[in-house]
Amino acid sequence: MLERNITTTRSTSRSINALIVTVLAVILTQTPTSAIAQAAEEYRSVSVADPYLEMHTGPGRGYPVFHVVDRGEDIDIVMRRTDWFKIRAGNGTEGWVDRAQMERTLQPAGTPIEFAEASQTDFTDAPWEVGGLAGDFGGANVVSIYGAYSINPNVSIEVWGSQILGNFSNGWMGSVNLTHETWPDWRISPFFTLGTGIIHTEPKPTIVQGEDRTDQIAHAGAGFRVYATRRFILRAEFKSYVVFTSRDDNEEVEEWKVGFAFFF
Repeated sequence: MLERNITTTRSTSRSINALIVTVLAVILTQTPTSAIAQAAEEYRSVSVADPYLEMHTGPGRGYPVFHVVDRGEDIDIVMRRTDWFKIRAGNGTEGWVDRAQMERTLQPAGTPIEFAEASQTDFTDAPWEVGGLAGDFGGANVVSIYGAYSINPNVSIEVWGSQILGNFSNGWMGSVNLTHETWPDWRISPFFTLGTGIIHTEPKPTIVQGEDRTDQIAHAGAGFRVYATRRFILRAEFKSYVVFTSRDDNEEVEEWKVGFAFFF
């Protein structure tokens, strides 16, 4: 009987994994292609007014400066990512410049140029998101961090890492999720998520010492993201997990979390 139950559990695990893959494929297939292929922005030409303009290899101060544009030279603004601008110099070199330096450039008429601060539109279009959340995982405390990349405004891929702290056991969990937002341009944007990963459980020492376990998990959930200000958002979510154990039955665990994230 036990052998039959284990076989049934493994069969159920394969069936659920196949279902998850199928649903994820349907979400990706049904996402409008217009959201994936966005029209190219028109270039805006400005001239450098400072003694020089520093071009970074990426949109952040952590990226090194690799090229300098001298005063009086013209540059084209290719695109904007929150407070960073991708520009093209006269020799064709492309790089990133922060908003503070860009606001010291001049328009063709010789007047200074101004740029609005990061807005809700940047929230909708930002490709990267990083955040941290905390909450409850089946009665235990859970702290999570994640990174997300938007394939398009509706669909994003997320990688999660969580630390679980309970009264009788501790553990960690890692997962890869696919998240779908139906209305990404809303200030309060609901989303649905599906994913899979692993969970490792370490029982705390007791009279009867339990064994460490590493099991596969799958989950489905829903939540919402709220644009707060500038680059910051509030995120809250609920997930229902299935833990595929090596015993004769699976475990179901519910989780809720809330926290903050920033986009860029």
